[in-house]
Amino acid sequence: MLVFWDQRLVFLATPKAGSTAVAAALEPLAALSVQRPPLLKHTNARRYHRFIGPYLKAASGDVFTTVALMRHPIDWLGSWYRYRLREDVLDERMRTAGMTFDDFARAYCRSPQPGFAAVGSQARFLAPDGRPAVDHIFRYEDIGRFVTFLEDRLDCAIELPVVNVSPLADLALSAETETALRAAMAADFALYDSLT
Repeated sequence: MLVFWDQRLVFLATPKAGSTAVAAALEPLAALSVQRPPLLKHTNARRYHRFIGPYLKAASGDVFTTVALMRHPIDWLGSWYRYRLREDVLDERMRTAGMTFDDFARAYCRSPQPGFAAVGSQARFLAPDGRPAVDHIFRYEDIGRFVTFLEDRLDCAIELPVVNVSPLADLALSAETETALRAAMAADFALYDSLT
């Protein structure tokens, strides 16, 4: 999470949606940068509006604008799968080594989800109670529009570095698994499809 005090802007760091690159580029411009622990770095919209937003309003007298990125739901899940392939994931129960993306996606669809597949939901992060709680949500796949928005608000040129890239992996899904995944991620797809 990055707070830009003078611009009254807060970037909410959606997990697996470029937040490390955004922080690397913009941390020097932020009045407040929360990068650790992950729970605080990835403060979701609900927690922001319950705890941080009211504090910022009380301290500044203004409401801050919130902005975030959202990745295509299947690509987002694929990023989690690839991230958990890494050898530096020390908890073996969380690693995806030895399984296919199809296996991982089917595990994500189960209830309850096994620990390695319990990665949350972008819709719950950005739109608790089924309605967006973030002022501006940009598609990760159209990051140029997001950068233009930030350049206008922060009045500077921005170049995002390539950082925290997970290993390449085959992200093929069977038709049956993709159908189940689209049902399990219906709220994510609805939110993603609503973005312009």
